[in-house]
Amino acid sequence: MRLTIRLMTACCVSAINLLAASAQDTATTQALNLDNNIVNQSLQRFSQGINIGKIAVDSTAVTSDSVKIFLNSALQNVPMRSDNVADITKALAEQLPADLKDKKLTVFVNGYDIHRLIPFYYRPRRGDVIYTPGFRNVPAEGLGKTRYTVTPIVSNLNRPYTLKSGLQDRHIALWQSHGKYFEQGLNRWEWQRARLFESVEDKFTQSFVLPYLVPMLENAGAYVMMPRERDTNPNEVVVDNDGALATSPYAEHNGLNPWQKGDGTGFAYLRKQYVDFQNPFTDGTYRMATTVKKANECSTVTWTPDIPEDGDYAVYVSYKTLPQSASDARYTVRHKGGTTTFSVNQTMGGGTWIYLGTFAFAKGQQGSVELSNMSKESGKIVTADAVRFGGGMGNIARMGDGDHIKQYCKGNRDGAVTDRNAYQPRLDLVPMASGYPRYLEGARYYMQWAGIPDSIYSPTHGANDYTDDYRDRGLWVNYLAGGTKACPDVKGLNIPIDLSFAFHTDAGTVRGDSIIGNLGIYQVSQYGGKFADGTSRDLNRDLCDLVQTQIAHDLRLQADPKWTRRGMWNQRYFEAWVPRVPAMLLELMSHENFADMRYGLDPRFGFMVGRAVYKGILRFLSTEYCYPYVVQPLPVTHFATAINKKGQVVLTWQAERDSLEPTADARRFVVYKRIGNGDFDNGTVVRKNTYTTDIPTDEVVSFKVTALNDGGESFPSEILSVGINSKATTKPVLVINGFDRISAPDDFKSSDDNLAGFLADYDNGVPYKKLISYVGPMKEFRRAIPWTHDDASGYGDSYGTYERITVAGNTFDYPALHGRSIMKAGYSFVSMSRAAACADPALADTTFDGRQLTAQYSAIDLILGKEKQSKFGRPGLHPLTFKTFDTPMQHLLSAYCKAGGAVLVSGSYVGTDLWQNPLVKADAADKQFAKDILKYQWREDRACTWGQIAYVVSPLAADTTSFRYYDKPNSESYVVESPDAIDPADNCAYTAFRYPENGMSAGIVFGGNATDHWRTCVLAFPFEAIKGESVRDAMMGRILGFIAPPPCLASEARALPQMGREKLQ
Repeated sequence: MRLTIRLMTACCVSAINLLAASAQDTATTQALNLDNNIVNQSLQRFSQGINIGKIAVDSTAVTSDSVKIFLNSALQNVPMRSDNVADITKALAEQLPADLKDKKLTVFVNGYDIHRLIPFYYRPRRGDVIYTPGFRNVPAEGLGKTRYTVTPIVSNLNRPYTLKSGLQDRHIALWQSHGKYFEQGLNRWEWQRARLFESVEDKFTQSFVLPYLVPMLENAGAYVMMPRERDTNPNEVVVDNDGALATSPYAEHNGLNPWQKGDGTGFAYLRKQYVDFQNPFTDGTYRMATTVKKANECSTVTWTPDIPEDGDYAVYVSYKTLPQSASDARYTVRHKGGTTTFSVNQTMGGGTWIYLGTFAFAKGQQGSVELSNMSKESGKIVTADAVRFGGGMGNIARMGDGDHIKQYCKGNRDGAVTDRNAYQPRLDLVPMASGYPRYLEGARYYMQWAGIPDSIYSPTHGANDYTDDYRDRGLWVNYLAGGTKACPDVKGLNIPIDLSFAFHTDAGTVRGDSIIGNLGIYQVSQYGGKFADGTSRDLNRDLCDLVQTQIAHDLRLQADPKWTRRGMWNQRYFEAWVPRVPAMLLELMSHENFADMRYGLDPRFGFMVGRAVYKGILRFLSTEYCYPYVVQPLPVTHFATAINKKGQVVLTWQAERDSLEPTADARRFVVYKRIGNGDFDNGTVVRKNTYTTDIPTDEVVSFKVTALNDGGESFPSEILSVGINSKATTKPVLVINGFDRISAPDDFKSSDDNLAGFLADYDNGVPYKKLISYVGPMKEFRRAIPWTHDDASGYGDSYGTYERITVAGNTFDYPALHGRSIMKAGYSFVSMSRAAACADPALADTTFDGRQLTAQYSAIDLILGKEKQSKFGRPGLHPLTFKTFDTPMQHLLSAYCKAGGAVLVSGSYVGTDLWQNPLVKADAADKQFAKDILKYQWREDRACTWGQIAYVVSPLAADTTSFRYYDKPNSESYVVESPDAIDPADNCAYTAFRYPENGMSAGIVFGGNATDHWRTCVLAFPFEAIKGESVRDAMMGRILGFIAPPPCLASEARALPQMGREKLQ
């Protein structure tokens, strides 16, 4: 968000003077002359690196027993704590004349007693609990002596645990900056910011909010409401009692109290596109039934979506809130993983989309949502309206003014309109939708689809979509909270919103490695300086300070010690002053600055930022609600699977300590299971770091594990899989998931710093699961080129080639994909993480005995994907990570091979990472390992641009068929930009694959020689990135049949290495 987007008022000075006057003793007073230069010099050391401007004395007051010094607003941007407040007071006291030093000195900053600038979280406490006059948006019956409770709008009844020290029962309004908007002045849809460094702010902030911050808040127990679509799936299915365009099956079953038509309007899907202020939530009807307490008497409604393709779909429900609405309406979602039941509090939130969760659904009509009128409350009403699956495409159509000339709204926010002259003929314009997935559009358009009143989403009544979009978000917060303690005089949805948070990035650029850094914006004087319950709006500053402090603390320790904290602004930004709940606007970093974006495009940084913001919010709300908080744990590590003698699966893992947060220890764990191509179940809580279970044979069964404590649930582990083939005649294959890389794109900077940027065509990094911020590769690398327009954004300018899609990343789910092919080849398999595979202390040297592996496994399948040594942020600041073959892995594979093992390795950088990684000098020992053990050597990087590979005649195959891999950004698989070319490094090793475009070798096989009695297959491309399951299955069958043939075929396969090279090629 550009810093120029502000609305300032002229009342600040008068407000300061009034505050100062009220604070002064009205008895006998006298002025005190202090030298502003000396004051500024003595206090600048407290700025903590924040550019605060000159500190000056506005006025002073001396009475018989006190001295009061009123400073300007400069120190307002500085975080205040008891120690620096005492030091500032002492520094000013030293400047007083000797006859005044014994008087009580009080310091005011911008009219506020400096002690009021200390957040309640940092003030003295009794035990673990901080007692404050906090803002608590709960009804009177929820005000307990020790806890403040409210029935949340949505509760997951199948969650296998409860929380007591997280964000349970809290409701948070949160959004990620801007989005695509309709520019009336140009009669087109456009981004609200420029495309820069492969992204645009409208998308970039989503890469922090959707994959990290929102799940962290939800894992802590909060319910998060968003004014923009959260589901990136462009497919959408609506099921509704009124039918029309909602063509999927809707069915009712009547019990004791039947369903009947409700009074008033409800949702109906009547139009493919909505124009002007059309509201789908006033076009139809809704259904209602009186509650029952017995299951055999209940009535149900079932919504069965006709899903267009397999995938993850967000599920939203809608209903009508009535005076007698039930607070526990039961919705059951049937998805690929089973069923999940929710309790929805229908006393709030009626007439809009209410998010339940995101679930995997199979194509067709195999899933459903069912609502029952069974309740614990007698005589209440359950209502039913539409249910929506998926995020969908934007369906709000807009158009310019064909009768007038309208100025460019983004640059002229007054929306000036002039009549057309004789040379400007009238234009017959037609409404147009954006053509983009809904999640990429601004809040103004989602709100219309969600039934929010047009007075909220369009304050200009359709005249200026640009200003509407940044004005409507704060109004939306108040509409959500309308009718609660926060907004008792506002007609709204009665949702007890506790906090409002706007997540933005900023403008600004500098050369070199300087970080622009984070800025917080809040506002305290609006609404008379108080919330509706009388609580001071100083809490906005508390929230801002806690979040800013947490971000700076965590990023300086984990990312860059020079990370810049820019301060806190008490200013009238709409998103900061309009909400009538505690609110702040975060400007995390500059999306225009290369040094910032080196971090910003890295998923590891996204996790750090999300966790820091979540912790800041947690500390704030736990202070407001007077309870000791606990931070949710970090994900578990060293995950492994095995099959015991009883044929059961044994899972093991390790908890990860958080060096930044002592409360974040894991106390329990949750194990999730997925069978075949289904979805994960609702989880099983265990107390130890091991779990044993039975699984069905001839199915790929997958597991993930989370850590748990009283504050919440961690992010999940990688997904490991196991498959027991009932017809297998040999030992299982061990799949090692060595592809754990997530990183930013490759980048460069010239020695003179005149050129710098990201190299998407070389390696566009590895996203965590999926990339939602990408617009296209960078095209302007010259720092000297200035911005002239958002369509010509100068240095950092990027193409918009891929801005409509989500780009697949590292799903951490590849053992299942490999495993399916392994089982079809006739083998069983188990899997483990790289960390678990290399955990044996003996792997630190060469004492590891590989026979313990050959006794258990017929082969090792090492997944390397796009693994390669990668940096984090500024070069040289952090050690390189994600090496393909680190020392423990080299020792493991060497020992296993020398014990007669069989190894399959696949990955893009199996050669380049050891021979020619530009970030590190090649190690002769690494190259010798590749040659001596795996029997390959590097030939070239970026060996293929066609995305095509072909078999060649070899011991592996006798044909020359070709196949393709994912070589362009897409939504199905991570992209392979730069596969290697590798050659055989042994006379008994053979090229098995080539790139047709140039004939370079793309993979080798080795079947042993006179001294080396092991077998290897090394692919210079990732197996999982090959297009087509049948192609992968055939390849895996050939490879395993050669390197690890079943006993009945072993004697025939042993003869293959003796065939002469000249006969095969």
